[in-house]
Amino acid sequence: MSKEEKGSVKKHKLVKKHKLIEYANGPSLEEINGTIEVPKNMSFWKTLFAYSGPGALVAVGYMDPGNWSTSITGGQNFQYLLMSVILMSSLIAMLLQYMAAKLGIVSQMDLAQAIRARTSKSLGVVLWILTEMAIMATDIAEVIGAAIALYLLFNIPLVIAVFVTVFDVLVLLLLTKIGFRKIEAIVVCLIFVILAVFVYQVALSNPDWGGVIKGLVPTADTFSGSKSVAGMTPLSGALGIIGATVMPHNLYLHSAVSQTRKVDHDDEEDIARTVKFSAWDSNIQLSFAFVVNSLLLIMGVAVFKTGAVKDPSFFGLYEALSNTSMLSNGVLIAVAKSGVLSVLFAVALLASGQNSTITGTLTGQVIMEGFVHMRMPLWLRRLVTRLISVIPVLTCVALTSGKSAIDEHTALNNLMNNSQVFLAFALPFSMLPLLMMTNSEVEMGQRFKNSLWVKVLGWISVIALTFLNLKGLPDSILGFFGDNPSTAEQNLSSIIANILIIGILALLAWTIYDLYRGNKRYAAKLAAHQTESDAK
Repeated sequence: MSKEEKGSVKKHKLVKKHKLIEYANGPSLEEINGTIEVPKNMSFWKTLFAYSGPGALVAVGYMDPGNWSTSITGGQNFQYLLMSVILMSSLIAMLLQYMAAKLGIVSQMDLAQAIRARTSKSLGVVLWILTEMAIMATDIAEVIGAAIALYLLFNIPLVIAVFVTVFDVLVLLLLTKIGFRKIEAIVVCLIFVILAVFVYQVALSNPDWGGVIKGLVPTADTFSGSKSVAGMTPLSGALGIIGATVMPHNLYLHSAVSQTRKVDHDDEEDIARTVKFSAWDSNIQLSFAFVVNSLLLIMGVAVFKTGAVKDPSFFGLYEALSNTSMLSNGVLIAVAKSGVLSVLFAVALLASGQNSTITGTLTGQVIMEGFVHMRMPLWLRRLVTRLISVIPVLTCVALTSGKSAIDEHTALNNLMNNSQVFLAFALPFSMLPLLMMTNSEVEMGQRFKNSLWVKVLGWISVIALTFLNLKGLPDSILGFFGDNPSTAEQNLSSIIANILIIGILALLAWTIYDLYRGNKRYAAKLAAHQTESDAK
């Protein structure tokens, strides 16, 4: 390199260093990529501990505030019937997260980078916007959950509590200084706080464990659309649980954070070891998420009297846990009088919101760098997305400020549930590329491409989840028109839903076409490279 070229590079670096938004096309989450050493020749348990952490960051998304009301309300309305839906959602999640981690480890690209490398720039921008909307929808649930928790614990007015959630960016700034391994440890601790709270509350309620186990087996009634309780059918309850459980941003996140461990990519055995223990880590942490979601549903059945909870919002659940007339047995009533049950619920809600803050910000950085090659400091990224997310929450609070408390609570709960509609848009565009790429020998190599049983289960899961998300879309759109929509509003929501479904299917076709062409180009490039190597 000439002196002029070196000077140009040095000048570019100096300019780049002072920019808040800069070009990024390097390794995923470059600051932490491959930074954690994992010594070889350790025992199974010591090795597993060294690889443990990324799975916890992913599991957070499966027990965030968006899951709470769907699981508890499902238990209230249908007893243990929807336990099987939580189990199936968790098993599908384990399969998808395994593929996401494997993609990152083997290809050394996160899912956003891998999609962008095989598709056009215009499609990359469209998918980036779509995924950003899904992350912001998740962030709305976190804002609502954290603000309500602050209000319930410290009696901070809701408007002020919403603004206080913006300052969790300071927590993020602190975390970026302590090292990624410590961040993983903090997340695990918060997960155990949530788990301990619900284990304690469910243990006091003495649930029907026989009914719980029986509910793990799906029946014809599990997805029934005819039997309605309090305006909910088993099908709509199941769709709510599935929609709140399997989220697109977790796949992007896992494909990135799985690369934090240092791997010798010239050693196939080292890659295989990393894939193996990353799968163990993910499955163990997602099992904890399954337990938490199951405990939430069991709470709906065993902690409260059947049909007692009329307000499924966080406010209503908090009040119900301190209202002895709503609780199901004497032990719970005795403990509830002290206020412990309701306080623990609010503490768990706050812990869940803070956990999601960490993972949501990391995911936002992953998709921005991967899809559009832009990078900004994590604190700025968090500040921008959080400020955008608080706008609809503040609007909702302002519009209901003159109404009754129950109207305000219901409006916030509806906003949280309706915001999840964007997850239905984005999920197929993360699942389908993930499956196509991990099925491909060109992308993954002969050893690490999906086995036949993973391919079969993968396609069943992707098609089923896409179908169920699209099937639930009309009801989700109708939810924007309130609890008692007019006939005209019902017709309008049906038209909007059909247009969106057609748009989603068209965009999916574009994505599949682009990925297929990109894979063919990459295969031809590899073949040409191999021919040149053989000729030498």
